[in-house]
Amino acid sequence: MINIAIIGFGVVGSASYDLTIRNAGLIEKKVGDTVKVKKIVDIRDFDDHPARELLTKNFDDVVKDPEISIAIESIGGLRPAFDFTKALLMSGKSVVTSNKELVATHGLELLEIAERNNVSYLFEASVGGGIPIIRPIKQCLAANEFEEVFGILNGTTNYILTKMREEGLPFAEALKDAQEKGYAELNPAADIDGYDTCRKLSILSWTTFGKFVDVENIDRKGIGDITAEDIEKAKAAGRVIKLIGRAKLTDGEVRCTVAPEVIPLGDPLAMVDGVYNAVVVRGNFIGDAMFYGQGAGGEATASAVMSDVIEISRNMVASRGRV
Repeated sequence: MINIAIIGFGVVGSASYDLTIRNAGLIEKKVGDTVKVKKIVDIRDFDDHPARELLTKNFDDVVKDPEISIAIESIGGLRPAFDFTKALLMSGKSVVTSNKELVATHGLELLEIAERNNVSYLFEASVGGGIPIIRPIKQCLAANEFEEVFGILNGTTNYILTKMREEGLPFAEALKDAQEKGYAELNPAADIDGYDTCRKLSILSWTTFGKFVDVENIDRKGIGDITAEDIEKAKAAGRVIKLIGRAKLTDGEVRCTVAPEVIPLGDPLAMVDGVYNAVVVRGNFIGDAMFYGQGAGGEATASAVMSDVIEISRNMVASRGRV
């Protein structure tokens, strides 16, 4: 049996738990062993939850448990997520995360700690929610020399721009609609000002080109200045406006930009609407490969999180046979 822990039992953490229960038989077949949640760490009480007996408020209950080999970090933000992740890796436990802010800020350091301790730090869910993109770049497309990676990396801004185009709403009303539906935070700055896209683009740049680009060094422009008139002008010209994150390798240097772009209707990215995301990877042999799907939401993100858990678990099972 492979025991895992979930750190943070919010939208992603609870969806990850639900997935382990609902698809337990499928996961066991793919791994070659049972994968079971042994502990869940959260400061809140969940008295009515079926997994309440697994809950603890003490993080040390996971760190000091030798039977737990993988932890899902789904707290979000930098603190205490960084400290918890570092402690888990140093205690010999692999960590899987969807925390884009943490990966973009401290990912290199955490990967080095994981390597020193012979464990894994995986973050497929940190870019594009449920869209598989990190592993395809590293594995399926590994024979290519990459030239560029770009796309629609934020579902909130894409939803707002879609509402403005389809219903003629001004920006403020489209944003209010997104907030009412739970797609945008009460303070939406991270999304509409482009910071969220910058974090994901930093991770993609590092994954694709092996070059780290600090979020603060990315040229950034959000969608707050886009008006209904701008949308109508683009529509009249047979184009749409999308917030695009773009990382391009030129003469050995990577330049990253985040900005609204006016895209022809014939471009595949023009058809990506609502909260959906899409990432295009351009390689010297594959050409353009586009990955499309739900960029947010508990179930979609949990799908990517558990794909990392399954990969680590498979490697653990395989290593037993080599002993």
